[in-house]
Amino acid sequence: MPSFMGYRRPDGRYGARNLVAIIPSVTCANDVAQAISRQVAGTVAYLHHQGCCQLPPDLERVTDTLISLGRGPNVAAVLIVSLGCEGTDHERMYEELAATGKPVEIIHIQALGGVTKAIREGTDIARRLAIQVSGLQREEADISHVVMAIKCGASDTTSGMASNCAIGAVSDRLVDLGATVVFGETTEFIGGEHLLARRAVTPEVGRQIYDIVDAMETRAKSIGCDMRRGQPTPGNIAGGLSSIEEKSLGAIAKSGTRPIQGVLDYPAFVTDQKGLWIKDTPGREPEILTGMAATGAQFMCFSTGLGAPQGFPSMPVIKICGNPRTYERMEEDMDVNAGLIITGEKSIDEVADEVFAKILRVLGGEMTKNEAIGYFSAIDIHCLGPVI
Repeated sequence: MPSFMGYRRPDGRYGARNLVAIIPSVTCANDVAQAISRQVAGTVAYLHHQGCCQLPPDLERVTDTLISLGRGPNVAAVLIVSLGCEGTDHERMYEELAATGKPVEIIHIQALGGVTKAIREGTDIARRLAIQVSGLQREEADISHVVMAIKCGASDTTSGMASNCAIGAVSDRLVDLGATVVFGETTEFIGGEHLLARRAVTPEVGRQIYDIVDAMETRAKSIGCDMRRGQPTPGNIAGGLSSIEEKSLGAIAKSGTRPIQGVLDYPAFVTDQKGLWIKDTPGREPEILTGMAATGAQFMCFSTGLGAPQGFPSMPVIKICGNPRTYERMEEDMDVNAGLIITGEKSIDEVADEVFAKILRVLGGEMTKNEAIGYFSAIDIHCLGPVI
């Protein structure tokens, strides 16, 4: 049975990284959080654009998502940066994260007397937290503790023919080993949702799959638009994808073939769920990467054909490139060359073996290429209502 070396958390999860998360509870606190993170090694900041002047369901959604990010196994300790008058529930954030057993602190910019004083206080706290957790050692963990997120982006025709297929094979392997796999991009189920519904473990789960696709299309139609005007993207079309249905068929391939256990809401954190799950997300990177990190995933496998280099602050993103020409041009950003399937030099299973070996190394501490260059700051939280 495969295993990996991870950091054991108080809740029994195992992290691939040992980070202090600086979490602004509102966009107004982003600059303070960023300034603190820049001064303290071993920290990352979640710089989002929500938290105030939103409808109550979205404020709750943002609060829940930030809590889920802080609960993630790659996070060893948390510093919440609150402005003091935001709409998110920063006190609930503190209480629920402290209940995990991790070291958690909170500062309030207004109460401390402004930005300069908050940066000074926050830097001192973050430094203490980073030193406190820096001595934690990796322990051997069974592969069943893995939560893998999967996504495709900047797709072309090779994505559905190569890189998505390799990820699908890895997904099946992890599910069979007792791990958890989560995929999303509800917009890219359109035209293929019936294929996913057939794999649902119950009729109710099948109906949930249809429901989230209908809801996503209804949101677009509510402002007088057909979603097909925005999907496929111009890059997808230039890469040879003719329709959202064709894009969906390729995107679905990365989920593999195993039964779908259920549908998760965007902020949901995986607790005891095993097997293959859907999370209701959009396809755009800043929002889906945040939603997937909020599941508690230790890493993401990201399929691309045209070349998408970005990552996420606390979740390593393994880039698997299906286009051999793109890999040649962007080798410094791509982690695995699945384009060798297209050239006939490797089979899908051989590339899946390479991806699986890469996953184990990343879980044990090996950096992905986007981590090495620090390309992971553009995140955001998917909300449903207007800013008011």
